[in-house]
Amino acid sequence: MTTYVLLGLFGLVGGIGITAFGPGGVLPTIGLFLLTPLAPAQVAGTAIVTHVATGALGTAAYVHSGQLREVHTRRIAGVLAATAVVGAPVGVWLNSLVSARLFGLLLAVFAVVVAGLVWLRDRRGTPVRPDLPAGLVVGLGLVVATAAGLVGVGGPMLTVPLLVACGVPMLEGLAAAQAQSVVIAGAGTIGYLVHGAVDGPLALVIGLPELAGVLLGWKLARRMPVRRLKIVLIAALLAVAPYLAFHGG
Repeated sequence: MTTYVLLGLFGLVGGIGITAFGPGGVLPTIGLFLLTPLAPAQVAGTAIVTHVATGALGTAAYVHSGQLREVHTRRIAGVLAATAVVGAPVGVWLNSLVSARLFGLLLAVFAVVVAGLVWLRDRRGTPVRPDLPAGLVVGLGLVVATAAGLVGVGGPMLTVPLLVACGVPMLEGLAAAQAQSVVIAGAGTIGYLVHGAVDGPLALVIGLPELAGVLLGWKLARRMPVRRLKIVLIAALLAVAPYLAFHGG
């Protein structure tokens, strides 16, 4: 029972992070890796299936609040979603090549990279540039989708910090990343289902609180600063990274 409660908390906080400021989607993967005996493919497959619903809910929320009605935001979202059709299956294939030890190391690297991106985004000012060259968006989308398929996360975790670093306004970046996440999660889920690597009951345990977190994070993103939450996330990711690196050994 304690494990289920902790997984639910990982899902809730991860959902808040997904729509409040982007990074957060890695937390369900981390929770499953640390708290269950699942193999790397099962961890990634079980985590990624939850992002189908969170991505759809996040997309609907940002359509409702207007960000995905903007032409330039829809364009970025469309390109990111298209690249996910290619990148996510490649990530699923790469997952089949990694051991539990390497998977833990990859998660540790993800945790540190995300923490660094969040910190740098708060420290550096970037000129607003709501529309980006198509080539840049394609490259960004392929890299993010491949990485997301590999470890079982949605797009916002890496896409939002990268888009904001390129000058896309925060809310528009969040909106575009939600649409990308639906395709990443959908393509990734199909790949992991083919390999029988999805634990349905655990996906519900972590996914339902994650959905609640998505709605809460969307409200926070539009109504109040989330700096303190970012600081907590940075501290948590850096604290857990060393343990992830050795957990699979």
